[in-house]
Amino acid sequence: MNISNSDVILLAHSTFGVFGTLTALWTFVEALNASERNMRRTRAAATLTAFFMGITWILGGYWYVHFYPADRALILKGPWPFAHTIFMETKEHLFYATLILAIFLAIAAREKLYASAAARKLVLCTALLIVLTGLAIEGAGAVINHGVRVALMHSTAEVPR
Repeated sequence: MNISNSDVILLAHSTFGVFGTLTALWTFVEALNASERNMRRTRAAATLTAFFMGITWILGGYWYVHFYPADRALILKGPWPFAHTIFMETKEHLFYATLILAIFLAIAAREKLYASAAARKLVLCTALLIVLTGLAIEGAGAVINHGVRVALMHSTAEVPR
């Protein structure tokens, strides 16, 4: 079995995205139960969210520039062109919002959430938005991946033997 650099980068990209989504969920749970005792964990989870989403952005950007053009060409010629025109285009733009929210979450979580209901609600809403957009982005990635697969299966089926 051959595993290419493209595969490693793409899998690392999605893995760090999932880690970022999970740490945002962790932040949400910690903020729900905000107290002096868990502030350190809350801040750590929020900081990890920003870190993981930053790594996701770097890996995804590198992969997009260096490896995606071939996949895009396959998708657009295949039976699922919407995998690029709708899902990849949406994913590209939605991720920037998610990255900004993750950075903001790390900043907002520095407040004493146990002492401020407004700060706690802000962290809860921000973390929830990251979780929801993270799940949507992961789903879009699956559709894009399947768009490539369907295009490859379709092009193989039409090759005369």
